Amino acid sequence: MIHVLIPLSTEQMASLVILAFASSWTPGPNNALLAASGVNFGLRRSMPHVWGVSLGFTLMVFLVGLFLAELFRQSLLLREGLRWGGAAVLLWVAWQIARSGGLPSTSGEARPFTFLQAAAFQWINAKAWVMAVAISAQYVGALNPWSSAAVVALVFLLAGATSSFAWAWAGQAMRRILATPARVQFFNMAMGALVALGVVWIVLD
Repeated sequence: MIHVLIPLSTEQMASLVILAFASSWTPGPNNALLAASGVNFGLRRSMPHVWGVSLGFTLMVFLVGLFLAELFRQSLLLREGLRWGGAAVLLWVAWQIARSGGLPSTSGEARPFTFLQAAAFQWINAKAWVMAVAISAQYVGALNPWSSAAVVALVFLLAGATSSFAWAWAGQAMRRILATPARVQFFNMAMGALVALGVVWIVLD
């Protein structure tokens, strides 16, 4: 009974917390897009993006831990399809950010990610898949998959929510520094390049 209620040991929990915060706070596609959104649209308009990333990746980690981790570990075709398909989508997103600071709307104007767009983006983000599968392999136990997957997801919710908010806030804080259109454009190009570098990592890994 105690094993079911506490599915991870103290050592496992400590390593999970460290991994969750390190992977959530370090630069990557999600954080680059959040910073760019903060610069271009401000923190308030970026909050749907913040929560879409936080809750979207949390749900992804939970579902992958329960159902998909073993399938993706065993299927080379699925892994390669995800890797190259995700890389193509990320390159498109990087280009959109670099040239305009956001995704184009039906009117052609840049706008921040919606909650659903940010949540859905996790499922075509190859880096998110790599993390979700690797985490599941290490921390989701076969004897208690529901409880261990829930614990892992909750830890990543805390880490992801704080990091997403911080990156979007940092972007807004930089708006005063990026006071001219030329500086904003340079920042957008830098964030687009950071996302593109993430694609290189995905392809070469």
